[in-house]
Amino acid sequence: MGKIKEYDYIVVGAGSAGAIVASRLSEDASCNVLLVEYGGSDRSVFIRMPSALGIPMNSKKYNWGFETAPEPFLNNRAMNCPRGKVIGGTSSINGMVYVRGNAQDFDEWESSGAAGWNYQNCLPYFKKFENHSCRDSEYTGNEGPVAISGGNNMRNPLYRAFIDAGVDAGYGETLDYNGYRQEGFGQKFMNVDRGIRASTGYSYLKTAKKRANLTILKHALVSKIVFEGKTATGIQCEIRGASKLFGAKSEVILCAGAIGSPQLLQVSGVGSSVALMAAGIEVVHDLPGVGENLQDHLEFNFQYRCKQPISLNSELGLFKKALIGARWLLFKTGLGRTNHFESCAFIRSRAGVKWPDIQYHFLPGAITYDGSVAFKGHGFQVHVGHNKPSSRGHVKAMSADVRQAPEILFNYLETEHDRQGFRDCVHLTREIMSQPSMDAFRGEVIQPTAEIQTDEQIDQFVRESVDSAYHPCGTCKMGIDALAVVDAELRVHGLANIRVIDASVFPTIPNGNLNAPTMMLAERGADLIKGQVIEPLETAPVYSDDHWRTRQRETVK
Repeated sequence: MGKIKEYDYIVVGAGSAGAIVASRLSEDASCNVLLVEYGGSDRSVFIRMPSALGIPMNSKKYNWGFETAPEPFLNNRAMNCPRGKVIGGTSSINGMVYVRGNAQDFDEWESSGAAGWNYQNCLPYFKKFENHSCRDSEYTGNEGPVAISGGNNMRNPLYRAFIDAGVDAGYGETLDYNGYRQEGFGQKFMNVDRGIRASTGYSYLKTAKKRANLTILKHALVSKIVFEGKTATGIQCEIRGASKLFGAKSEVILCAGAIGSPQLLQVSGVGSSVALMAAGIEVVHDLPGVGENLQDHLEFNFQYRCKQPISLNSELGLFKKALIGARWLLFKTGLGRTNHFESCAFIRSRAGVKWPDIQYHFLPGAITYDGSVAFKGHGFQVHVGHNKPSSRGHVKAMSADVRQAPEILFNYLETEHDRQGFRDCVHLTREIMSQPSMDAFRGEVIQPTAEIQTDEQIDQFVRESVDSAYHPCGTCKMGIDALAVVDAELRVHGLANIRVIDASVFPTIPNGNLNAPTMMLAERGADLIKGQVIEPLETAPVYSDDHWRTRQRETVK
């Protein structure tokens, strides 16, 4: 087994971050970039068609299929933890929801030790990749590679009714939750380009792959990072049963995600020396924070029967699905062009919380995540989750064999803070959904039933009902404390020529879906490597309720 070829940069993982990093680095024709991906092509119709999102999410071909250890605070349930195994990574199998997070989430990163990652520094990078077809302001970008649209722009009246119910309940309406004001109810946006999923593979690599200095290697499993002393010099790959080496003259850049990046560091000898030795792994560098600080969002559904025959439930038979698919294939129009999450909200759980910590996704149908019907008749549902958890978990390699899945444990709902957050979700959502604007549509409640009232009953319902929102992050934390894995330039502490650029470096989880901040991080990370960071914006104020210390919403009727 000899060294086959050297590249200036090796990027591990062609997902939400890796496709961007490889694309941006290869813009410099003087450097050679190798992008390595274990999965294959993203050209499947089920990946490209937005409303088919449940199919790749549940496919072994496109999903690593991770599962957690029994979660001790969720009745020992083993939870699903899907991660993309395909060009575009998780951006090729996710729900395409486009949420940046709150501006103060990024200020929180900087205050926790990630110097330079405040909102004003991050905003230019959101704008850099955005091609927004619904909004145009100082907060949005309109010339970038990643399309942002409104699906079918809330044609179903249930979307508007949900927004109006929020206003009825005393919350404001926001015209752009990614702009000046996140807090409130409004239209939701998605990464869909004229009816096609706008993954990072689609948005970046379809152009970048034509460059002579970018090599994309598919179906290649990176088994370890190669070190000489404390310097990363390349990677070892398994390709069609053969082991091969590739050298990196400048840097190895891990973009394997919140599960893959810490596991790859660990099997390569970088992590807690105690944990590595227990797994039979030779220690290269003792770095206790690798795999720690694991965070995620949980959510559950409020489901109601709908009094009018206007929900998606009538569109889910085989014949109707075939018609939807045919219309999408021919024209990229109709129900196939949307993820169906077209209205949303971000609210604060209680007075004293400075920025939103609860998120809503509204769906004009009562269905399961794979698109099957939840019950006969019409219905709708709203997904709700408490998005600023304090519980922390870990990713731990069990052996030096990267093929052996790591132990994944989130410790969901370990803290009273998190349990109280979900009690607030139940009480506040019931109030919102009981408002007059929903009267014409709201039928019998399916779940949670009215009998679930006490803290103990709510806690039991939540433990049994919550699912992951599939937003793992934090396992290669950026910062300067004892558990930090990378510095503010995303370089691994104590090692040379290796960085991590993906959601694993988030110090804390933002209030929102993670694909957008991961893309932002990748854009800024690529510029940090190039040494050409965009100057921060000084003129982009953001909303915060002046009375947040004493009230939970703007008005109470």
